[in-house]
Amino acid sequence: MRQWCAGLTTLVMLVLAMGGVWARADAALLMEEPYGEFGAFNPTGHAAIYLNHICAESPTVLRPCRAGEPGAVISRYHKIDGYDWLAIPLVPYLYAVEHVEDVPKTADAPLEARLRDQYRRDHLLELAPDVEKGKKVGEAPGGEWTQLVGASYDRRIYGFQIQTTAEEDEEFMNRFNDSRNAGHFNLLFHNCADFSRTLLDVYYPHSVHRNIFSDLGITTPKQVARSLTKYADQHPDLKFSTFMIPQVPGSIKRSHPIDGVLEAVVKSKKYVVPLAVLNPEVAAGFVVAYLTDGRFKTPKDSAVEVIPGEPTTMNGATPEPGANEARRPLPTPAATPDPAAPQ
Repeated sequence: MRQWCAGLTTLVMLVLAMGGVWARADAALLMEEPYGEFGAFNPTGHAAIYLNHICAESPTVLRPCRAGEPGAVISRYHKIDGYDWLAIPLVPYLYAVEHVEDVPKTADAPLEARLRDQYRRDHLLELAPDVEKGKKVGEAPGGEWTQLVGASYDRRIYGFQIQTTAEEDEEFMNRFNDSRNAGHFNLLFHNCADFSRTLLDVYYPHSVHRNIFSDLGITTPKQVARSLTKYADQHPDLKFSTFMIPQVPGSIKRSHPIDGVLEAVVKSKKYVVPLAVLNPEVAAGFVVAYLTDGRFKTPKDSAVEVIPGEPTTMNGATPEPGANEARRPLPTPAATPDPAAPQ
């Protein structure tokens, strides 16, 4: 554990110090495993987009990253202060702390809650204000704001990285800063995977599609990853790689494998057995659709990275068998510092 924490700090400090060397932009789909009771019931997981040259001035305002800043994660959420999308800096998104050296070596549920609440009090009070009435006055509110920070305590995350350009990043920021940001989340047709599909379409139009057969037309995180991987295979000049961010070691329950819609039905006895009894023809059709057009395995040779771009093995974590420790790094920007920005 001590080696992981020290190695993490050293590696990230190195990449920040080398920020002036790299100027290429990248984006990465984050395919996040499901967790908890809802994740067991609906194992499709969560999708978000990590942009290493776009930072969050606030959760609702995007700006170009300054030199050394590692970027932000943007996704669609359900019932967080009425917004459709929110952007969070990378390290807080993963670990609910502002600085890499503060990432804990292990975590339990009380620590996770304390770190999230402290970050909320420091940065997210407008989105998730303290409870104002009742016995819990002054405490953290309920709701889904907890999904904004500390993702790596609850889930293992797979990244699918593609190269972008500064012009595409500028178009992306202009489009989302200028558009109406009002929540219209719908689990079937306007979910987090649909939003990720829309974001990737800015960079690579028509690269991601729904799967009418194996997902019944519902966009899932796994289908977005499958489409993006297929698109990269069809465009060999496109720089594409994968990575895996392990779940933080500790007593928090491990996340579940991520599935598509029919995959979840076919692989689960609690769904497929009753369906086969009630309607064997439909059950057989589901199996055929999944086997024909629904299989996609998470990459087994992905680099294990605690911070995207910085390969390192997390002592106590469980990397995928044969995980690769080397890939093209996700560089931090070599932007010219904004003269008006505080130094």
